[in-house]
Amino acid sequence: MWAAYCTFYKQTLPESVTAGVWARIGDDSSPVHGVIALCDDGTPLGFANYVLHPHTWSDKTLCYLEDLYVAPEARGRGVGHALITHLIETGKTSGWGRVYCHTEAGNAAARRLYDRFNAAEDLVRYTIAL
Repeated sequence: MWAAYCTFYKQTLPESVTAGVWARIGDDSSPVHGVIALCDDGTPLGFANYVLHPHTWSDKTLCYLEDLYVAPEARGRGVGHALITHLIETGKTSGWGRVYCHTEAGNAAARRLYDRFNAAEDLVRYTIAL
């Protein structure tokens, strides 16, 4: 599913980057975490990778939902909604300030899903590659 997610966003990542992502997710001391939605038989249906970080306007931890992917055969079954709901519920019990995410303006499917939780904000992102 990770490879399909990267392909969707037209990203070719070196294997060392992919290995590093999963190593951080598996490290309890890392701010990078992941959850996987599984079918009753254990088949993976989707995943959400997120980063917990401090915020300068609050003393609460924020959750940045960085990656969300649902396998094509599982789409339309509420998997993405369930993954986001899981993060929201985890955040409520853990005292996070908010869960937030970004997506491409033209990613209609993702935007329909995210709009079910809250309307998009009027923010513009600037990226400075280093």
